[in-house]
Amino acid sequence: MEPTGPDVATTRRNVLGLLGLGAAATVGGGLLAGCGGEARSTSSAQNLDKLASLLPNHHPLAAEIPPPSFTGVRPVPDGYTDFPASLVDAITEKPSSGGQEIRAMTPAWGPAPPGVGQSAYLAAVNAELGVPVTFSVQDGNLYAEKLNALLGARDVPDLLCVPEWEVSKLPRFSDAVAALFEDLTPYLSGDAVRNYPMLATFPTGAWRNALWNERLMAIPNPTDGPFPLALFHRKDLLDAAGLGYPRTIDELFEVGKRVTDPDKGVWAFDDIFQMVQMFHKVPGTDDGWRLRPDGTPEFKYETPEFRQAVDFMARVYREGLVHPDLVASKGADAKQLLQSGKIVFKQDGIGMWQPMQAEWQKVTPGFDIQPVPIFSATGGDPLVWGDDDPISYTFVRKGLPKARVEELLRVINWCSAPFGTTEFHLREYGVEGQHHTRTAAGPAKTDLGFKEIANQYFFVSGRSPVIQPYPQTPNFVRQVLTYSNEMVKHLEKDPWSGLKLEMPARFKAGLVPTEDKITDILRGRRPLTDLDAVIQEWRTSGGGDEAREFRAKALADAGR
Repeated sequence: MEPTGPDVATTRRNVLGLLGLGAAATVGGGLLAGCGGEARSTSSAQNLDKLASLLPNHHPLAAEIPPPSFTGVRPVPDGYTDFPASLVDAITEKPSSGGQEIRAMTPAWGPAPPGVGQSAYLAAVNAELGVPVTFSVQDGNLYAEKLNALLGARDVPDLLCVPEWEVSKLPRFSDAVAALFEDLTPYLSGDAVRNYPMLATFPTGAWRNALWNERLMAIPNPTDGPFPLALFHRKDLLDAAGLGYPRTIDELFEVGKRVTDPDKGVWAFDDIFQMVQMFHKVPGTDDGWRLRPDGTPEFKYETPEFRQAVDFMARVYREGLVHPDLVASKGADAKQLLQSGKIVFKQDGIGMWQPMQAEWQKVTPGFDIQPVPIFSATGGDPLVWGDDDPISYTFVRKGLPKARVEELLRVINWCSAPFGTTEFHLREYGVEGQHHTRTAAGPAKTDLGFKEIANQYFFVSGRSPVIQPYPQTPNFVRQVLTYSNEMVKHLEKDPWSGLKLEMPARFKAGLVPTEDKITDILRGRRPLTDLDAVIQEWRTSGGGDEAREFRAKALADAGR
């Protein structure tokens, strides 16, 4: 079996590095260039606390779902170690009675799945929906570029998935939302959501994030965990070397030196700079903002903690502790290097953990990857980056008849059925005997299941998140909940919580070039002494000062 959704936590936070999208994807001016002058603003602030009356009321599902095996400390989800003995039918009527096809666009990572007419999975789910859903499945690594082109051309499908981590790359996105998508407030606000009982189970915080222009404009896909990153290590390799996982920043460096052996083709790390920043308690809110003691905003580049993190990471590179193929940006696959034991530590999202463990324990006896528990490099309590932002948003094309909008919402409602229901089971695992087989431990996907199921319906829906059972890794749910419940104690406080900020276009466009310059400094391609000049350039021409003023004004306007 595979996890629900892509490696979401990684992708969400590593928007600058892992997705490889350059500044061209974020430069201002173009998104609504074809909208006849409708684009109005380059930045905006929305006080969500004043819009609570627009939110759907929360109602638990009437169907009896088994209680979880482990309880997460919110926003960590609960976890199940076993599949229920019997499934619950959550929806008794088909969402549609044979309406016209629904066009939807969703992302996928990996080979594109077969489309309608060539997929038994799509045929089975569409039969339950009562209407054909035709997917345009796009490369997740290039999704922002596709969104920019689609929105600029004003040619949006009936249902459009916009991953949360892509929103910050789309200039004037709030204007695009107003021009191109349906206002869902009349359909979902308050108790109107009872018409869609699966959606009524969503956390209130997820709905808050679906507000644009003081209206409820999208269906959120609630996060399956608040943490963007972990530092994973090959525990089996450290055990064999008689080493434990590092508990301090000095131990991280020393263990890295101990395990690095170029003669054997082994190095300690991939690029772990984001985790190094977290260990040094560099701010992570909205890419790296916090408040100074005097109440004024400051970005991570301006903090002493960031400079300490830069110094440490540059030292790691100088000492040759990062795999040389990664230093040279030769396109080496860091996951493959970890799997093969060519590196021992890797920075990645929590979503990497279970699939890699399940696959590689069959290849390498004793294979064991575990996250390094969080620590502080500077004393005191550690700091953990994280948020409860949704994974993605589903938007409905503007201008459709009321009956069509309601039909689309019923389809989304079906796709949002929670774990323990027959609808969830079909969405996740397809048809028994074709896409999965039933085992004593639960459903096991077939080759056809892996080929045809690519989270298509997951990305046109939301769902109340849980951590599912993974029979191949029976200890995983307990391990990830234990780790997460400890991490959440140190979750960073967001001074702008309750405010929805669309940052100035110049600031958005300046982040990637600035990060690229800092990467050159870290890897020794530029001297450390260039850091001050790079940060000064970011303040003036990179939109840093403008962004600081914008954030300060947003707080003042909210009375904070």
